[in-house]
Amino acid sequence: MGAASTQPQGVKFYELGLDERREWLGQQAGLSADELAALGGAAGLDPEQADHMIENVVGTFNLPLGIAQHFIINDRPVLVPMAIEEPSVVAGASFMARLAQSGGGFHAHVSAGEMIGQMQILDVDDLPSARLKLLEQRQALLEEAAQIDPVLQRLGGGPRDLQVRLIEDSPAGPFLVLHLIYDVRDAMGANAVNTAVERLAPRVEAICGGRVLFRILSNLADRRLARARCTVRLEALAFGEFSAESVRDGILAGWAFAAADPYRAATHNKGIMNGVDAVVIATGNDWRAVEAGAHAYAARSGRYTSLSTWGQDAAGNLVGTLEMPLAVGIVGGATRSHPTARAALQLMDIHTAAGLAEVIVSVGLAQNLAALRALATEGIQRGHMTLHARQVAIAAGAQGSEIERLAGQLVSEKTVRIDRAEEILRQWKHS
Repeated sequence: MGAASTQPQGVKFYELGLDERREWLGQQAGLSADELAALGGAAGLDPEQADHMIENVVGTFNLPLGIAQHFIINDRPVLVPMAIEEPSVVAGASFMARLAQSGGGFHAHVSAGEMIGQMQILDVDDLPSARLKLLEQRQALLEEAAQIDPVLQRLGGGPRDLQVRLIEDSPAGPFLVLHLIYDVRDAMGANAVNTAVERLAPRVEAICGGRVLFRILSNLADRRLARARCTVRLEALAFGEFSAESVRDGILAGWAFAAADPYRAATHNKGIMNGVDAVVIATGNDWRAVEAGAHAYAARSGRYTSLSTWGQDAAGNLVGTLEMPLAVGIVGGATRSHPTARAALQLMDIHTAAGLAEVIVSVGLAQNLAALRALATEGIQRGHMTLHARQVAIAAGAQGSEIERLAGQLVSEKTVRIDRAEEILRQWKHS
């Protein structure tokens, strides 16, 4: 059930009313009435459901849910749900996806769904000998770990490898770290991995004579990488007063800035995560784990740098790639208990964690391009402030048709501030 991303005849998607957008979305994606209600907020997470998810529940907190369009991922059109409060993100990702269509859209793939469970082993007399003892029992430990989750084992997952590292210098002195490599299939994997390392800890202590203290999943999921690439044909980059070559070269110079300078790289990668997090949240996944893994991966060389790369091919077209850890799942947790998350997966026709990661990393690359293109040409504020002006208008007290009218005046004056918005509203009321 791939969703086509063509617009309603003669009308752009954003020009439709809310009900019309939902109706069109349901037709394009074949969604049920319940799924549409979940996406629209009428039948999303209720307080009673939330009360079973976390502690001390008093209600729920909503975010805007938008649909990014024009995405072609591995030759399949995808309508992408994005939950985010920041203006211009959904529009930016959609527009860059349309530009990427000139080069065939996005091509994405993921590595195996392997997560790392860590054990910190303290109070070991002879660290090198203890390390070798554990490695000698590698097969026996893996066989024991395979018995912990028979359901996962039956689905083709389970333990894949065991590694032991020696930390020679730390504030707590030297110790060993055991890594259990665990294939979690279509789950995010935290519960499965944490259960496995906790169950193996007594056996590890018996083998090496040490004391296992921390037993926990690592969010630096560098064995579970998602990769996306795209090509934007040179002629598609030109607009207004900007030539195609100037736009391309500006994007490349901006990327070089992020590659060389961690201060710029932090904001550059934040732009990537604007797209990534919005889809992660919409599908009920752990955006904090994804953020932690992404930024740790960006610093894996010892210096924080860009997660993406940009260059040009022999024909002068713009080419981009993004590689990052992406531990997401479609089973367990909020992904299954949250009605809107389930509907989001249905909208994208996602049936595997790998498929979801391919969508997410493609959106991250598109959002990165949107920011680079804006910065390299007319500046980030022009499009952003146009959308932000609506929020300022609402905060100032504008209602109904006043919102667009007031936002338009704020933008034309290039003064998108709440004090000016309030002043304009007062002038209207007394005119």
